[in-house]
Amino acid sequence: MPKAFSLSQNYPNPFNPSAIISYQLPTNSFVTLKLYDVLGKEVETLVNERQSAGSYSVRFNGVNLPSGVYFYRLEAGSYHDTKKFLLLK
Repeated sequence: MPKAFSLSQNYPNPFNPSAIISYQLPTNSFVTLKLYDVLGKEVETLVNERQSAGSYSVRFNGVNLPSGVYFYRLEAGSYHDTKKFLLLK
């Protein structure tokens, strides 16, 4: 069981067209994982649900997005973290 909230850097990075985003929850939490473009516009919601404590991985497919810098943000309870990733086509 994870001892702390954490959001890992996606792999691979840069990616084309898909990437894996992993995170850990030490307690049951309502989780949102969203993807934003470099201008801060929400591109996609990957997770939006209550989840049990544990380790999770989400596959993101960017096949319909242009190359560029994107950000993904995890919010779970009072925890939040944002990471940058690069889509290269």
